[in-house]
Amino acid sequence: MSKIKKGRIIRGTVTGIESYGVFVSCDDYYTGLIHISEISHGFVKNINDFVKIGDLIFVEVLDVDEELGHLKLSIKNIEYKRRTIIKRKQIRETALGFKTLEYKLPIWIKESLKK
Repeated sequence: MSKIKKGRIIRGTVTGIESYGVFVSCDDYYTGLIHISEISHGFVKNINDFVKIGDLIFVEVLDVDEELGHLKLSIKNIEYKRRTIIKRKQIRETALGFKTLEYKLPIWIKESLKK
């Protein structure tokens, strides 16, 4: 069980939506509730305008009940739907091209067959 601390921003999955708030599963132990008052600074007419069941979102931990594994959560002060962008290195073609592979492949095959 991981210790989730008050004030941290963690990832969770929306598991339920009710008129009073959003239920979020944060890991195998912790579940939490985002009360409707913690969704936006403005008036929230329909919670479904903010999240859908199954959404992966970021949440701010307001309070932790270690005994029950319950969290009080908020999304109104954070970018809860931000995407993590993974930059990949561009593959550059070398002058040798497939020559290295052509040379090494028979060696790798022989080594694998010996095992």
